[in-house]
Amino acid sequence: MEELTMLRQLIGQLQDFFNLYGSSSSASSSYILHQPSIQIYQQHRPNNRSCVLNLDDDYCDLIIASGKSGSPKMLEPCKPLPTKKCRKERKRVATTGTSEVLVQEIWKEFPEDLFEAVIARLPIATIFRFRFVCRKWNSLLNSESFSQHCAEVVRTIPWFYTITHENVNSGAMYNPSAKKWHYPTISSLPSKVIVVPVTSAGGLVCFLDMGHRNFYVCNPLTQSFKELPAKSVKVQSRIAVGMTLNGISTSEGYKILWVGCDGEYEVYDSLQNTWTRPGSMPSHIKLPLSLNFRSQAVSIASTIYFMRSDPDGIVSYNMVSGVWKQYIIPIPFHLSDHTLAEYGGRIMLVGLLTKNAATCVCIWELQKMTLLWKEVDRMPNIWCLEFYGKHVRMTCLGNKGLLMLSLRSRQMNRLVTYNVMSREWLKVTGCLVPRGRRRQWIACGTAFYPCPTAVA
Repeated sequence: MEELTMLRQLIGQLQDFFNLYGSSSSASSSYILHQPSIQIYQQHRPNNRSCVLNLDDDYCDLIIASGKSGSPKMLEPCKPLPTKKCRKERKRVATTGTSEVLVQEIWKEFPEDLFEAVIARLPIATIFRFRFVCRKWNSLLNSESFSQHCAEVVRTIPWFYTITHENVNSGAMYNPSAKKWHYPTISSLPSKVIVVPVTSAGGLVCFLDMGHRNFYVCNPLTQSFKELPAKSVKVQSRIAVGMTLNGISTSEGYKILWVGCDGEYEVYDSLQNTWTRPGSMPSHIKLPLSLNFRSQAVSIASTIYFMRSDPDGIVSYNMVSGVWKQYIIPIPFHLSDHTLAEYGGRIMLVGLLTKNAATCVCIWELQKMTLLWKEVDRMPNIWCLEFYGKHVRMTCLGNKGLLMLSLRSRQMNRLVTYNVMSREWLKVTGCLVPRGRRRQWIACGTAFYPCPTAVA
């Protein structure tokens, strides 16, 4: 009789506990009284603690045994009792554990407005794979909020859009993070003229036909394409091209500058969709410019920098203020195929240093105080031995913190990347013709920071 009274007290305490904290099952007092066994398991939730009832035939014996010892001991709330499990079930619990349930619960309660912020920070290739999950994720690239999230993500490793010497209208795009080549086909580019990439900004690549008549802007990832209006000035000489953003993304507009050796230049504004002539080249800049066309322009904030020769130096133009500047800076001796690069607001110089029969790739940094070039790194000597006694030519295919260099001679064809921050040299696997086996010689190219939401 005493044991029955103690059992009723225990059941009453359990009912008070359920009424206080809630239960995942609609257990009533009559349900509990008519069930001889009860077991309590803890279920974790972000802001809720509840208990789930499970039936166990051994639980009644446990309560009675505790009563025989003197007085029944109240079970600790939400503490699971040890139960026997088969070996297969124990293995499954060990491999999955409660962490899997917790992760599922966290993602189930994950705020919807944070999904875009998370996806925007994934690798570019992963973002495009996620588009196949559902219609909502497929429409992310057209979402203004997702575009803002992508603009906030700082991409430190650029991709490279290159042109092979055999098929100039079909690009070969290299992802250095995955060390993989892609072969996009931009169907909107004209097929009857030779079109080459000349500059980039905000995930967009600017193309120019070899006749210098038309410009094209395209996002190689999404095929967003735009043909720019015809220039108001027809230039017969070769031109240099630079590109900057008005803000942090292409939604705020972008500008493109072209300049010729004779000092003629124009600026394109994407918001106005027109070319303008802000003025004439100032008199303190010596003409002709003798631009180094093998060297692409680099942009730091709103300023474009070009290399010039005779005299050697750099010419800059500010897209906002419209101010031209010239810096007379001697080029290091025995240097050839040199080109500008930039990293973190610093202007770099990369070129082939040849003396006697030895050739090496060297990196310099422009000192702001003295306006002189200071050597900061050079290619490993064991790599340079491969160039000994050979007539090597170099083309810089990208100049945004990660440089891609095309080194070739009659006996070799090499692609090399150099990371300005880590000072790491890496050999790049050869670019192959799609479904082919023969490596391609890269004719020209440009670096761009991939952005899936950039609109031309």
